[in-house]
Amino acid sequence: MAARVWRDPVLWLAFGFGSGLAPVAPGTFGTLPGVVLAALLGLLAPAIGVPLWAVVLLALIVLTPIGIGLCGAASRRLGVHDHGGIVFDEIVGVLIPFLLVPVTPWTLLLAFLWFRLFDVVKPWPIRWLDRHVSGGWGIMVDDLLAGVFALAAVGLSVHFWPG
Repeated sequence: MAARVWRDPVLWLAFGFGSGLAPVAPGTFGTLPGVVLAALLGLLAPAIGVPLWAVVLLALIVLTPIGIGLCGAASRRLGVHDHGGIVFDEIVGVLIPFLLVPVTPWTLLLAFLWFRLFDVVKPWPIRWLDRHVSGGWGIMVDDLLAGVFALAAVGLSVHFWPG
């Protein structure tokens, strides 16, 4: 599988630049490039004089449709719906908390932990969407909603434990 991912640009991107090839917890490893991207957006926003939420929103607007197409194509190439190694959805989903909170080491950690919790546990309606929506949209939507849940949890965490 690894050789195929490294040779195929669609799989390489869908597998989070190879992070989804991790032998254990590929979703967890696949979330890390999203955390790095959030950190980079946190540096970019003040450098260009734009609020972080606007930069993150633009990234989500651009990356979500790309992810729908990419994850759908990867799923078709592999012949498996939502293969565990497809992690582009995690990369996008973990950005969502930064619509409301600043990028700091503390919020990056909180976003990572809360996002992974909601992505793994899949509380309602995340689990329902995961089971009932197919294709690239189905692969992306549960992680986008996990990101929304993480946004709420990170916001509350920062309020009660400012770090």
